[in-house]
Amino acid sequence: MIDIKVPTVGESISEVTLLKWIKKNGDYVERDEVIAELESEKATFEVNAEKAGVLKTAAQEGDTLKIGDLLASIDESAAKPASNGSPVAPAVAKKEVKAAATEAAKTATPVIAVANDIKATPVAFAIIADKKMDPKSVTPSGFQGKILKDDVLAALSNPGKKAFDGAELYSRNVRTEKMSNLRKTISRRLVEAKNTTAMLTTFNEVDMSSIMEIRSKYKDKFKEAHGVGLGFMSFFAKACAVALAEWPSVNAYIDGDQLLYHDYADISIAVSTPRGLTVPVMRNVESMSMADVEKKVVELAGKARDSKLTADELTGGTFTITNGGVFGSLMSTPIINIPQSAILGMHKIQERPMAIMARW
Repeated sequence: MIDIKVPTVGESISEVTLLKWIKKNGDYVERDEVIAELESEKATFEVNAEKAGVLKTAAQEGDTLKIGDLLASIDESAAKPASNGSPVAPAVAKKEVKAAATEAAKTATPVIAVANDIKATPVAFAIIADKKMDPKSVTPSGFQGKILKDDVLAALSNPGKKAFDGAELYSRNVRTEKMSNLRKTISRRLVEAKNTTAMLTTFNEVDMSSIMEIRSKYKDKFKEAHGVGLGFMSFFAKACAVALAEWPSVNAYIDGDQLLYHDYADISIAVSTPRGLTVPVMRNVESMSMADVEKKVVELAGKARDSKLTADELTGGTFTITNGGVFGSLMSTPIINIPQSAILGMHKIQERPMAIMARW
């Protein structure tokens, strides 16, 4: 019998939450096969079977476990069952491992079923996640039933008679839900940032017409050349990298009575997911091309939605960009991502008349 214990995931992390059993109690598992998904205060990670055998679980989904606690056991002496349920000899089982693994890869259910069930644009997905909407309440108008941003906004504007999904009219019901480690960490860090930093917010408007024109003119060529769309994040991130080089104090940390300067721009990007706000980091943005930035944004956003971000991808940023514009926000006061010194909040782009003074 082989014991599977909660692994060490970081120096400061002492407990994790069991999010989901990928394999169930009594299932036969192969060596290195993913059996469970755990969540720490920083990231989500998978646990693999150390040996092939029958799985015996020792914890329930939603349990909070300490590092080193028993998660499960594997009876490696058990024979692998055949398709009809009868055991087969170990030699025969070994021959079937490769074929079984290939078939499992084709038919495996995604870890995050909710996220993968939603056919939506990134912006529409972000709004659905933030508002905790039921995707079934949104009528899609995109190609092959894809949910677009306007579809979600229309559903929010016309919620119908029931204010809450599935609740009867004039309901006074109260529900209790346990906070995940990730949610608790987000809450703690936001309060810490508010209590320990002297925050100042300033608002500036920018004429985006030139960038809109560039995107319209070159987006097709850009995608053809680089295999990724030309979004706004590459413009924002590269502009921030230039500005941070000119104003190094904005790119610095306060460490006791010292300032810790960085000669590079590791820019964090805020991503909304069904489990909460995550802030993955793009390394050395000052050295990246615009195509590199766009590819990295797509990669990190995808990992965030599928809970595949590593602890390394969530730590070490020197500056943060958050985009409230995907939710239609025109103005906000984002909270600094400590120990960073500043954060840039981007908001909705909209057309409106402006007075332009002529120069004579």
